[in-house]
Amino acid sequence: MFIRRALGLAVAATLTASLAGCGALNRIDQIGAAPALAPISNPTSTPGYRPVSMPMPAPEQVVYQPNSLWRSGSRAFFRDQRAAKIGDILTVIINIADSAKVNNATKRTRANSESAAAPNLLGFESKLKNVLPDAVNPTALIDATSAGSSAGAGSVDRKENVELTVAGVVTQVLPNGNLVIEGRQEVRVNYEVRELLIAGIVRPEDISNTNTILHTQIAEARISYGGRGQLTDVQQPRYGQQLYDVLMPF
Repeated sequence: MFIRRALGLAVAATLTASLAGCGALNRIDQIGAAPALAPISNPTSTPGYRPVSMPMPAPEQVVYQPNSLWRSGSRAFFRDQRAAKIGDILTVIINIADSAKVNNATKRTRANSESAAAPNLLGFESKLKNVLPDAVNPTALIDATSAGSSAGAGSVDRKENVELTVAGVVTQVLPNGNLVIEGRQEVRVNYEVRELLIAGIVRPEDISNTNTILHTQIAEARISYGGRGQLTDVQQPRYGQQLYDVLMPF
């Protein structure tokens, strides 16, 4: 009786923990009611909040010119607003429309034939049976043939079309004046996160007057578009299958 009761309590505790872990209790509590909105609160007090730390330029000493209403380094309307310093923001326009089609075919065939005979060899042909097996025939000592062939075919038909816009941050200014940028964008819908990463080197001369630049003008460009979450996980082979594919030589 005691064992049965203990098992019942263990099963109940397991079910309760499972329901609490997947949020089922909250969903049951909200049956027949509209989803509640999150209350307005201080974002810095949210669990998991981390202060942002980004590359910043060296502090500039503020100098006021005599008889001037503007200070040096201010973002006045006479100043170029394009990204030029560490910490400045630059908008990258990604418009990838690539297509590639390659067809290759290879075929190779080779045939060889070799033969040798000694029907008359200064009379020594009669002595060959003493050296070689009894079935030796001096008129057909060697007769060898070989043949080989190989054929291969391959084709590539790829099309890519990506149109995105992402803001990047200047993380470094190279000695020649070029800017190193890096940007990251994440969008979460339900339990799926879409990620967009951009990094590379740009010339200040290529930045437009609207502070934008095309991805084709970025040297050493690194563009990544993907995601992670439940749907992405389902589309991937299991870890055991991936390990099997790596280790299996056939």
